[in-house]
Amino acid sequence: MTHEQTSTQTKAVALALHQIRILLSGYLGSHVEADIQVRQAAHLAYALHNEALALVEGGGFDSEAVNHRLAAVARMLGSEFAQHFGRVLGPLGSNGGEPLP
Repeated sequence: MTHEQTSTQTKAVALALHQIRILLSGYLGSHVEADIQVRQAAHLAYALHNEALALVEGGGFDSEAVNHRLAAVARMLGSEFAQHFGRVLGPLGSNGGEPLP
């Protein structure tokens, strides 16, 4: 696979994530009455949507900021997103960030 193909596929997946964030925006917040899986999906998409847009535009993203947002989702909704993404992105840096839960 060429670099151009990989870049196009990355952008397509990132755009899909951004669209999912838009579709699930009504399920954000701590007082929403919906299945926990739907709420977790909404917060996961919200935590990553800015990075998704950066990838669509050809840029990169801040792994440490993503880790912080996913840790917040874990605290709020009891998800394991931080651990799963931490395996790929690496743990938070030593510049004062919280360790992953």
